[in-house]
Amino acid sequence: MRDFSSIRRVVVKIGTNTLTSKQGGVDQSYLQDLAHQVQELRDQRKEVMIVSSGAIGVGTRAMGQHSRVKKVQYRQAYAAIGQPLLMAQYQGAFNPLNIPLAQVLVTRDIFNNRDSYLNVRNAVETLLSLGVVPVFNENDSVSTSEIGPVFGDNDQLSAHIASKLDADLLIILSDIDGLYTGHPQTDPQAKRLDLVEQLTPEIFAMAQGAGSEFSTGGMVTKLKAVEIASRSGCKVLLAHGRESNCLPRLIAGETLGTLFLAGERLSGRRRWIINAQPKGTILVDQGALDALNNNKSLLPSGITGVEGEFKAGNVVLINEDFKAVTNLSSAELEKLKGLHSRVIQELLGADRRDDVARPEDVVPL
Repeated sequence: MRDFSSIRRVVVKIGTNTLTSKQGGVDQSYLQDLAHQVQELRDQRKEVMIVSSGAIGVGTRAMGQHSRVKKVQYRQAYAAIGQPLLMAQYQGAFNPLNIPLAQVLVTRDIFNNRDSYLNVRNAVETLLSLGVVPVFNENDSVSTSEIGPVFGDNDQLSAHIASKLDADLLIILSDIDGLYTGHPQTDPQAKRLDLVEQLTPEIFAMAQGAGSEFSTGGMVTKLKAVEIASRSGCKVLLAHGRESNCLPRLIAGETLGTLFLAGERLSGRRRWIINAQPKGTILVDQGALDALNNNKSLLPSGITGVEGEFKAGNVVLINEDFKAVTNLSSAELEKLKGLHSRVIQELLGADRRDDVARPEDVVPL
């Protein structure tokens, strides 16, 4: 199960605690070591993408602030200050090995919008074809919903990147060396799991009960990232980032950290749909649910209600059972709910489709 010889594309997520030194700044010697590890993977013809935390912290320290900043507008400002400084640190470590880097700042909205997602995807494919290592971070200076009162959740960001950019393997490097059955510092019976074949309520319960270091700020978000990546057929390795030469050792199949197996690999479009943030909800009756479960289109006759405001082409929930790309806006659906399909073209024009969502644009949850 740890045979990664056929792996082509790898996403490496580096956590803040792994990246920084005990004094609080970016650990340049660690970055230099990381660059050599990445080069070993490149020598094996692996395409490497990096998701890096740390921009807000770097900007905060550059401005002489040593305590955690909670106000969103200041965190946005410190992110803008810290991004170029963080990239300069990366370039200082990677340039001596002639590894070209590119900074790619993304937001959730970029991935939710099909056109902007495809633009980012094409740009990254071009960078990889040129032998460049993309370094991703959330664009915290403009993203307020994800920035929150603590550092942005780059675990889930890395999973979205792995999913939407066709990675075969996501490696999450942290100060945690894997998933334990309990908190290893307080539970003498706690054991690290080398392999998790499937995420279950029991697995999530282990993370919930693991204590502050391993719970909602850490292990739970990592399991949510595993859930996202698994839907794309991407395996996930969670390992300690300070383990000596860990990336080449992980790729070689050494039993470090915890390996999470992947689920069935969905098509690129279906992956985009299932991981997109829904803009609203279409409520349907049991007959419509039965039709969708039998790979049929969603028709207006089965719609009982509409929640939220959305446009044609947005991803929406159908009850809590499906995600789908809707052919009609929320305002149009309010007029058409419960009516026969033929009225779509009568009311909206002959150029409009006679269904609300096609089977290929509907993904079960």
